Amino acid sequence: MRWTLPNILSILRLVAAPLFPLIFVLWDRPAADAVALGVFVGASATDWVDGYIARKWNLASRFGAMIDPIADKAMVLIALMVVVAAYGMAPWITAAAGVIVFREVFVSGLREFLGAAAGQLKVTRLAKWKTTVQMVAITVLLAHGLVPHAAVGTLGTLLLVAAAGLTLITGADYFAKAWPHLREDKR
Repeated sequence: MRWTLPNILSILRLVAAPLFPLIFVLWDRPAADAVALGVFVGASATDWVDGYIARKWNLASRFGAMIDPIADKAMVLIALMVVVAAYGMAPWITAAAGVIVFREVFVSGLREFLGAAAGQLKVTRLAKWKTTVQMVAITVLLAHGLVPHAAVGTLGTLLLVAAAGLTLITGADYFAKAWPHLREDKR
């Protein structure tokens, strides 16, 4: 592994992910909401920044290609867990989070099963949009703890449901692309 700025940012995002729920243990609300929002927005920004720097300065690495999606998934999934808890398992938020968690576990399992062949299945532009919509939805839902207006909660919920829809589409796309590698009767 090379200690490049993009790799360091991905590692920091990965380390921040499991600390995220502790924010709600250490602080009462609304202070916890403010800290969580700041941490999540900062982590989300590093997701874009590390990729940009890696491409712009030719610092892409195998380690970065491995750790970046893990850090993204860890941050999003753990933040979803916190949001579901903060919203008292509100039905639409819980259902959308369940779809997102299922897809991420399913695709991770596919990648693991495919091994080296998984590298042939590139991340699509829609998958990048999926991640962006997930991060924006979580940001809005976390902001609702600070701005408890019904419109903010509704917007966050709608964005999370949209993210779940994109998650299903990109998961199905990944499965379709993986299918030839999964077939037993390869000829």
